[in-house]
Amino acid sequence: MGMNIAEKILARNSGRKTVRPGDVVVVNVESAVVLDMNFLIRGAFDTWPVRLFDNDRVIVINDHISPPKDIPTAESVRKSRQFAQKYGIRRFHDVGANQGIVHQVIADAGYALPGRVLVCNDSHTCSSGAFNNCARGIGLADLLYVLCKGETWFKVGETIRYDFTGTLPQYVSAKDVFLHIAGKYGAHVGQNIEFAGPAADSFSLDARKTLSAMSAELSAEFAIWLPNEELDRHMRTRTNRPYELTFPDNDAEYLEVRKINLSEIVPYVALPDSVPNNTVPVAQLEKDKICVNQCHVGSCANGTIEDIHAVAQILKGKKIAPHVRFIVTPASQEVYRESSKNGDINILIEAGCLLTPPACGVCGGLDFGVLAGDEVCLTASPRNFKGRMGSADAKIYLGSPAVVAASAVAGYITTPRR
Repeated sequence: MGMNIAEKILARNSGRKTVRPGDVVVVNVESAVVLDMNFLIRGAFDTWPVRLFDNDRVIVINDHISPPKDIPTAESVRKSRQFAQKYGIRRFHDVGANQGIVHQVIADAGYALPGRVLVCNDSHTCSSGAFNNCARGIGLADLLYVLCKGETWFKVGETIRYDFTGTLPQYVSAKDVFLHIAGKYGAHVGQNIEFAGPAADSFSLDARKTLSAMSAELSAEFAIWLPNEELDRHMRTRTNRPYELTFPDNDAEYLEVRKINLSEIVPYVALPDSVPNNTVPVAQLEKDKICVNQCHVGSCANGTIEDIHAVAQILKGKKIAPHVRFIVTPASQEVYRESSKNGDINILIEAGCLLTPPACGVCGGLDFGVLAGDEVCLTASPRNFKGRMGSADAKIYLGSPAVVAASAVAGYITTPRR
């Protein structure tokens, strides 16, 4: 039998002809990403390698604690700069023109090469599966090993394939598709996800990145998309490094193939504290008029040009409800620039939104917009467990940028269709 996308990439990068679920493979890593946060954790990066396996394949991105909020974070960010300087790392993204949230920077710069392997010490690294790449978060000890040796190991998981058909209705987006999948099928622990089907090409690269990034909330290993011409065009304009668009074999094996009719998807939200088996259509909550104190759009999953435009379309000519704080985080400086050029940023400001630097602070509860006890937040970010964005007594709902924007205007959780 043939191999699916994840199996083919793992086989190619381990020098094997075939791999099967259950195999343990040692793979060559094309891109290893180091974050500012890595230097904050005591004992993690206290000892640096004598030399790197290849400084041209190492990337350093300051995003989680940049700009720093206090002295410990400032010291950690300084260490990241020293690290980049010591090893002559040219692909270094500090506060400035090319900064942003790690997975958006990877997208902007074309660091996730189709058919290759990318690793980073961040759970949403699977976001780069949108680029036909085997991307995964790994532990700090594993990352240090990669920096020294240029390789890591994975246990090959079984793969579930989602075949998309139909067309998304108005005001329904990739986030709603994911929340539908999460509610119906639950966790995918130890499994890979492959996104394909006749309607796969209707998803932009931004939308694909949303579904891949959110797959971390299902505990998926890899979340990889079938490649297309849009991906190939994107990569040709972003990198001169060799890559290989990887398709599944015609006789590839899957644990299950699940059909998703996009025409039937409606706006969804995830209820507080978890995502798997914990999502409902927004319409089910409207009668309750759940009051929101804070709304947020912007993260590795929903801070793209496309996401900000969706918010601007709803907010144009409107004002945020008086009791609501609406914080928007463009995922990178490139996103910020383009959203400014097309006028979307001005629409958001006029409506009453607060724009933050392109960083992980709001999503991770690190700074900017930390929630107080008993507050309710509706956010287009990937994670909603207790204490994620501040107080453990706060309630965090997840929704699409359109649902968040509509709810910010209404003052309670509602569908953009209203």
